This record gives sequence, C-alpha cells and structure tokens, in this order.
Amino acid sequence: MITLPEHVAIIMDGNGRWARQRGLPRREGHTEGAEAVRRSVRCARRVGVKHLTLFAFSTLNWARPTEEVTALMELLARFLVEERQEMLDNGIRLEAIGELEYLPAPIRALLDQTKADTAGGRDMVLTLAVSYDGRRDLVRAAQRLTALAHRGELLPADVGEVQLAEALSTGSLSAGAMPDVDLLIRTSGERRLSGFLPFEACYAELHFIDTLWPDFGDAEFEEALNDYARRQRRFGLTGEQLSALG
Repeated sequence: MITLPEHVAIIMDGNGRWARQRGLPRREGHTEGAEAVRRSVRCARRVGVKHLTLFAFSTLNWARPTEEVTALMELLARFLVEERQEMLDNGIRLEAIGELEYLPAPIRALLDQTKADTAGGRDMVLTLAVSYDGRRDLVRAAQRLTALAHRGELLPADVGEVQLAEALSTGSLSAGAMPDVDLLIRTSGERRLSGFLPFEACYAELHFIDTLWPDFGDAEFEEALNDYARRQRRFGLTGEQLSALG
C-alpha cells in the first residue's frame, strides 16, 4: 500500500494544444478535457484521495475570446448537472474557490445548488478553482484582515499564518479549511504554477508531466501518486531526524 497524499491539486493544461495537434477547434479540446476531469475524479475517489482541487478557470482566462469563454462556462454547467448524481452516490462534496461573483448568474446558481446538494458527502472533497488567481486571493485576504483590524476586531500583531489561511478563499469553505496541498500535478510539459494555490501549496511535492490534459488518465494519475510515495517529505528536518522519529 503506497503512501497517499491527502490533498492533490491539478493544473489541467493542454486542451488547446491537444485540439490544434488534431486540426480541431479549441472547443473540442475543452470537451475532451472535461472527460479527463471525470476520469481523474473517479480515480481519486477509488484510490482514497480525500481532497482533489482542480484549476478549472483562471481570472486571466476571462480575457480569452468570448466564444471560448462561453464554451468553458457551458462545459462547467454540463459537468455540474451530469456529475451531480455520481457525486451523491460516491460521497463527494463539491466546493469552489475564486472570485465566483464574476460567474454568469445561471452558472453561479447551478454551482451553489450542486454544492448544497452534495454537502453531505464525507468521502472526498472536490474543489473547483473557478475565476481564481492566487495573488488576487492573497490580496483579498489581506483586505479582509485589514478591514477587521480597522473595526478593532483584530490586532495587527495577532495576524499570523492561521489568520491569513482563514481569510483565503480556501479557508472559508463550507466543509472547513482544506488541508495544505501535498501533491501538485501539472500536465502538458509546462513547469510553472501560474498562481495556483501559492500559500496552500507552499510545501507541495511537484509533479510535471508532458501528457496533455485530455490524454491524462488513470495510468498518469497513479504514476504521480507513486512518484509522491517515493519522495521523502522532510519539512526542514534531515533524513536522519525523520528516521529517528520513526
């Protein structure tokens, strides 16, 4: 039995390149990418991952062509409708982080309803990062803390990691604050984090893979988990200290 990460986060990259390589519209790449999302959620649930967070849509993505943004919103709506029963059947609780107020009203309502419907899930938390940017999230957290201090509800000297974590969008989830990311995966050969969970993934193990997201399946997910299991997470200690701790 391998050592599983409690929290896996994935930057799902490469839909556009997948479509371009096949002479298809970008929309087709996103459609196939949605199938990869379904496979990954099922794989994570099957192997026992407790938290899975997917970077679905960046705040920067709003600048993409209107047709592509519309297609992405339609795919999100379809996912929420079509996967609702499977989430209910498998004890999966849906959460979302990001500047959700910028989502179209019908999408926001559907997201809120699906979150409410799945609130009883206890086996896995699936979090979608939608209209999300880590730097903006940190700024908004700082603004929340500043407002508390201005009202006299918080002393500046009392602001620490715990208070900052609670002010982030990941700290105000209905399921409670999510644990730090243990394993962060990025597909398509890119080696950057693109503003994804900069605070929460500070000590994450990073796994980069050349596979484009629409081709990401169980084999790639399980290899990432095996790669994680082979690593020694020291958190500043030496290997000898860890061995002494048992």
